[in-house]
Amino acid sequence: MPKFTTPGPLSASEREDAQVSRLLTWLSASAIAMLAGIGAKAWFASHTTHAWVLWSFIGLIALNMAHFARTGNQARQKAGLIVVVGLLFAYLIASGGESNTGPLWFYVFPPLLFYLTDLKTGTAVLLFCYLVAVVAFQFPGLPLVTAEYSTDFKIRFFSTLTFESIFCFVLEASRLKARHELLTLAETHERAARTDELTGLANRRDMHNRLAGEFSRYQRSGHHFSIALIDLDLFKKINDRFGHDAGDQVLREFSALMQSVIRQTDVAGRWGGEEFLILLPDTSLLQALTLAERLRSEVARHPFRFREQALPVTISAGVCSIAKAGSLDDLLKQADLNLYAAKEAGRNRIAPRVRTQEEEGASPTP
Repeated sequence: MPKFTTPGPLSASEREDAQVSRLLTWLSASAIAMLAGIGAKAWFASHTTHAWVLWSFIGLIALNMAHFARTGNQARQKAGLIVVVGLLFAYLIASGGESNTGPLWFYVFPPLLFYLTDLKTGTAVLLFCYLVAVVAFQFPGLPLVTAEYSTDFKIRFFSTLTFESIFCFVLEASRLKARHELLTLAETHERAARTDELTGLANRRDMHNRLAGEFSRYQRSGHHFSIALIDLDLFKKINDRFGHDAGDQVLREFSALMQSVIRQTDVAGRWGGEEFLILLPDTSLLQALTLAERLRSEVARHPFRFREQALPVTISAGVCSIAKAGSLDDLLKQADLNLYAAKEAGRNRIAPRVRTQEEEGASPTP
């Protein structure tokens, strides 16, 4: 019996979100270091006001990083960084920075903007920034606008910025398309790795992970759970007599019937061959026996057919609660022993024994 580990790795989307957050944190730290250096240079060049403004943006970036560290809200982390960087570039364009080179830093904005937002939002924000730059260039006498630029500089600046923006838009559109295709492919592979192809149920690997997760929850909070190990009686005879296509249909039909009987919180999986496992969270042994008996009764009454031929399908099940086992391995071993006992007792029954309504009705009255 394999040993259990904690539930598995993050999904592809979750891994990408974590990677983006790490990148934003790295960019923020780099921006702080750069602003500190440029601010120090401005200070020693006697541009004290410019230095203090740059250092104030360090505080804004640090506040955004602290907010993300406290809340973990990635959307606010992105929005906060865009707002801070946008304000910084607006200041550099309006003031000119040192020697009127401030607008040159704006070339950093388009790739950052398209990476942090979708194409539609990025384009809208970029057009707004264009408008701010045009106003600052054309009306140098406005409040807070202290820089004046030559006509040649304006033409070169907007021409190169427009080319860069279009180039970034095309590259980001291609990246997003490739990203979507890769995420879809990764999710398909992850789903295939967890799902039984024939029945659509969880496969053995996924059930191991779910059992490990439920056992961890039981250890943390004491929430009991139970399992039912189910086997289709004499399934080999169905394959031998009616063919493997009939056997596959029985497996699919039984899986659908089982899904209709169990609760939404329960998890059914194909354990292997004609064996199935049901994980029953927050369920005592008696409740699990009752559900397993109801499933047994439904299967016994269900008319399984293949090409107009009736198929003899019944199930046996071994049920066990975590309260009766010290570990997951013990739990599965006990369920397997109970399943064996049910088969030895004649099949088409549940072990430990649970009395059906028909048997209770037939019991003699005192």
